[in-house]
Amino acid sequence: MNETQITVIGWVADTPQFLVTANGTPYLSMRLACTPRRFDRGTGQWADVETMFLTVNCWRGLAENVNASEFARGHPVIVTGRLRIRQYERDGQWRYCAEIEATTLGHDLTRGTADFRAASRSTSLTDSDRREAQELSDLFALTGDNPIEEATEHSKAA
Repeated sequence: MNETQITVIGWVADTPQFLVTANGTPYLSMRLACTPRRFDRGTGQWADVETMFLTVNCWRGLAENVNASEFARGHPVIVTGRLRIRQYERDGQWRYCAEIEATTLGHDLTRGTADFRAASRSTSLTDSDRREAQELSDLFALTGDNPIEEATEHSKAA
C-alpha cells in the first residue's frame, strides 16, 4: 500500500487499444498527453510548454468500462493510479517511459459533459450458467410465467 499514487489531467492522445489477454483478463491501453501552460511575463501571454506523454494501462472492469465508453483522441480526461517508471533498451540505448496503472479514469467535466450509465456485469457466471439463464428466460417468454417478476411484484405489494 506504499505505492506512488498520482492524478493526472490531460488529453487522450490516440485511440484506446482494448484486448483480452490469453487468460481472459480485459486490458486497455491508451496514451495521455499533458501540455502545461505557463504565463510569459515578457509577452504578457500564456505559452504551452513541452508536451509530456504517458501510457495509461487499465485492467479488468475499468478496461471494459473505458472500452464501452466514448473516449476518443482529443477528449479531456482525469486519471488516478499508480505511477510506474519502466526502463528498456532500444538500439543500444537505455530509455525510460512513465506509465500509470489506472485505478480510475474519466472525462474532465470542467471541459464538457458526460452521459453516465452504470455498468452491469455477470462476470461471475460461467458459460454453463449463462446458457441455463438463457434457457430459463426463453422458457419464461414462451409460457408467460416468470417467477422472478412475480416475486418482485409480490414483495412490492407486501
